[in-house]
Amino acid sequence: MPDRSVVITGTSTGIGQACALRLDQQGWRVFAAVRREDDGRRLQAQASRRLRPVLLDVTDGPGIGAAVRDVEAAVGPGGLQGLVNNAGVAVGGPLEFISLDRFRWQFEVNVVGLLQVTQAFLPLLRTGRGRIVNIGSIAGRVTSPMVGPYCASKHAVEALTDALRLELAPWGLHASVVEPGVVATPIWDKGLREMDAELARLPAGALARYDLLFRAFRRVLSVASRRGVAPESVARRVEHALTSPRPRHRYLVGRDARLRLAAQTILPRRWMDALIQRVLRQAAGPG
Repeated sequence: MPDRSVVITGTSTGIGQACALRLDQQGWRVFAAVRREDDGRRLQAQASRRLRPVLLDVTDGPGIGAAVRDVEAAVGPGGLQGLVNNAGVAVGGPLEFISLDRFRWQFEVNVVGLLQVTQAFLPLLRTGRGRIVNIGSIAGRVTSPMVGPYCASKHAVEALTDALRLELAPWGLHASVVEPGVVATPIWDKGLREMDAELARLPAGALARYDLLFRAFRRVLSVASRRGVAPESVARRVEHALTSPRPRHRYLVGRDARLRLAAQTILPRRWMDALIQRVLRQAAGPG
């Protein structure tokens, strides 16, 4: 398949970077969306000359329009064969105290931004008979406490992907969602910093009320990067979704993702809740 072109958002680090480099190695013309020029230069240094950084913030409508024009000028009548919506943020904290502005920001990036980018690039995807791959999470099917905003946004990504696939099927376009569990990326260090910032924002008494959950998640985040799958594992599923004659609707990635989904499918809801509470108590340790 010569002259395959793909746009990937959020390629500065982690999953997005792994997807950009893998598809570049497989001969794709990759438009790697980044928010900072320095990130684009650093990524380009690791890739072939086919890879082209594109400045794009998924919350910036005019910026997205400019990126579309740049990509359209480069691909010409061939259009796009793929769009990988990877850009995202993770907002955590107890829903009782979460700032509504932060909650809105969670959805503005992970949900509204995803849809805004998809709408903007769909004309090129129609021309190129392309596919859409949305990076979701097992959190989109199995909810955990303290990351309610993030889980809710990933539930929305699941629904948007299903709706897109059904709506675009008459034109031969396909949409898949990739659902990783824990992935070994720098996001975990960022998550620890975000948790510390969230602690500072809580009103008096809130920390004591949610002390066990905060301690549990701090320890979970601190070991996640050592136990997660490599971002390249996610990139391989993305490549399959873009190239397979029979792409799947959903791609689970990681043993923990499969176990969490199996437990939720098999266990009654009450048992599943009890299991999650037990795991969190053990993670929190004495204190």
